Amino acid sequence: QVQLVESGGGLVQAGGSLRLSCAASGNILSINAMGWYRQAPGKQRELVAHITSGGGTNYPDSVKGRFTISRDNAKNTVYLQMNSLKPEDTAVYICNANVRYYTAYIRTADFWGQGTQVTVSP
Repeated sequence: QVQLVESGGGLVQAGGSLRLSCAASGNILSINAMGWYRQAPGKQRELVAHITSGGGTNYPDSVKGRFTISRDNAKNTVYLQMNSLKPEDTAVYICNANVRYYTAYIRTADFWGQGTQVTVSP
């Protein structure tokens, strides 16, 4: 089917930057929207960035101006550049993609990565 693999998480001090990557692989015909979510302990999963197949982006107010999502369609990869990080950004960051793929038939479905930990120290 389709696999999403994130990379780039880690520990950073407040005010620092990280760049996350998520590469999709498998029987992919095309990728529609892609997004990054995050989930902190005891909290619900929340969307932090969304990008359409045409490059349109959307962010919640909590990260607007600090986070930038981009994609490389040739590499089936989505990126999240995170600047001016705050301790409250600490969470597992999870990639999502809506993928048109083939098995015995052509299908479209949402896929999720395993997540990558981002920890921001004060």
